[in-house]
Amino acid sequence: MSVALRNAQRAVPVRRAPLRRAVCALRAALGASRFDVGLVCAGNALMQRLNGAYRQCPEPTDVLSFPFHQVAAGELPQPRCRDEYNLGDIFLGVEYIHQQCRETGEDFGDVLMVTAAHGLCHLLGYRHDTKPDWEQMYQKEAQILEELNRLTGSRLRPLTAGLF
Repeated sequence: MSVALRNAQRAVPVRRAPLRRAVCALRAALGASRFDVGLVCAGNALMQRLNGAYRQCPEPTDVLSFPFHQVAAGELPQPRCRDEYNLGDIFLGVEYIHQQCRETGEDFGDVLMVTAAHGLCHLLGYRHDTKPDWEQMYQKEAQILEELNRLTGSRLRPLTAGLF
């Protein structure tokens, strides 16, 4: 199935092809290759509006995920028809991520891929509200990033490291 990637911002150049390839590999590592995923690269203004509307936190953020299905962590959706083979949409706050990378010296492309992995895990029901949930999500992110690292020669690590 497809990864629909849209760049809805102009503040930061985004290399779309490597990001799309990474999301396809991560989706496969999750066992969800049959499902479509929407990926939107967004600026701070859009992320702030979405974060305020859906999380009551009116400031920009790095990633917001909007699942098509509500599933328990790690479960794949059970679609009833072709139109339901959709995991949902991930909004990557690329302007926010870029600003953070400038401050920390991290590689923007790497952090973007790790953030996409984080968003994909959220689409499949993973959360990090409690320490047990965080541990479960961290393990899944580490697992799928390990597969991406194997394919690309990267050394990516989960976003949620140090959250608890």
